[in-house]
Amino acid sequence: MKLPKKILEQFHHENMTWLRSIDFFRQENSHLKTRLAEVVDSTSDKEFLAQAEHFQNQFIIKDEFLDELRHDVNEQERSVIEKNKGRDLYIDEFFKTRQQHLRGQMEYLEKEFTSLRNEFNHYLALTL
Repeated sequence: MKLPKKILEQFHHENMTWLRSIDFFRQENSHLKTRLAEVVDSTSDKEFLAQAEHFQNQFIIKDEFLDELRHDVNEQERSVIEKNKGRDLYIDEFFKTRQQHLRGQMEYLEKEFTSLRNEFNHYLALTL
């Protein structure tokens, strides 16, 4: 099936938006890790330190997910660029499915990251 240029443009805009969002989440995650380190440095409460380790692990997992997602979005964007150059104007199901999958991954990231950030901030507000 021939791929309309407007679909490629839409995929391109989605990919660029996702890359900006991923950069934002990476910065936000870095900020949360820094805040966690500041709080850990000022306490010796063992229960708090155990919960801090949980959050640290979650932040590391988010970093890994963000790296993988950035790689996948960049790979998809390279495909969009190649198709847009006219080298491959035919769409295959894999190409469309990969864009849909990335859409789902971004929705998941936004929801889960927001939840983790809120849980972390709520925990700090209650324990400090």
